[in-house]
Amino acid sequence: MSTPTVLPKGLTRTVLRLHRTALIVWAVFVLGCAGYLVWLTEVTADSAYATLDACPRGEACGLGTAYTYSTAMGWISTFMYYSFWIVAAWAGGALIGRELESGTARLAWSQGVSPARWLAAKLALPAFALVLGGAVFVPVYRWAWSAHRDLMGDNPLFNDVFADHGPLVVAYGLCALAVGTLTGLLLGRALPALAVSVAVMALLNRSLEGRRPDPLPTSAFWAAHLTETGLVLTTAALTTIAAFRILRHRTA
Repeated sequence: MSTPTVLPKGLTRTVLRLHRTALIVWAVFVLGCAGYLVWLTEVTADSAYATLDACPRGEACGLGTAYTYSTAMGWISTFMYYSFWIVAAWAGGALIGRELESGTARLAWSQGVSPARWLAAKLALPAFALVLGGAVFVPVYRWAWSAHRDLMGDNPLFNDVFADHGPLVVAYGLCALAVGTLTGLLLGRALPALAVSVAVMALLNRSLEGRRPDPLPTSAFWAAHLTETGLVLTTAALTTIAAFRILRHRTA
């Protein structure tokens, strides 16, 4: 692949062009998950209820249908929750690591784009995409999750359900973006940055999951959710600051 020419006035447009495939994949993923939740809630649930109603009283012939519905909802929830692994891998490997490894970043810096501006442009578009994706997914998920609770077999303490109910799922994505960026800057190579970014996010996630109260009263759900959101966003902010400082130090 030829190295693109990066002009100062067209930096945002260049970043969008370089990573449009990833942004399109993210948009399709979010819209696909939201659309499938609507399908499950508005169409599949009716079939599940019809099967349950047709069962003779006292028999369990409709449990399989309810299980299928609950499982499908669960997979969507899980996919969205753990999408931060993919974000971390992409940020470390493709967004930063590959451009440092190939020399594309230094080409941009030599054409009037400061390293700080280059990094800011690199982070702004995916960060906006993550926030927008969360703004689309979370309301749809909360509506779908609460629509047919008698068909569901989960509860708000499940890790994915806990996060997907609010801004925590977005916070994990933003943190993964920051961690991948820092890792890419430190290692300067795509594949190692990809692997390390995912490992770091996995460790962070496991550590924070272990801090969640068990059991958790319904009245305390949002306090716990927002507390973890604050911790994750703080980690993201500190990691982003560290990334800018390291970049400034190495390009001074």
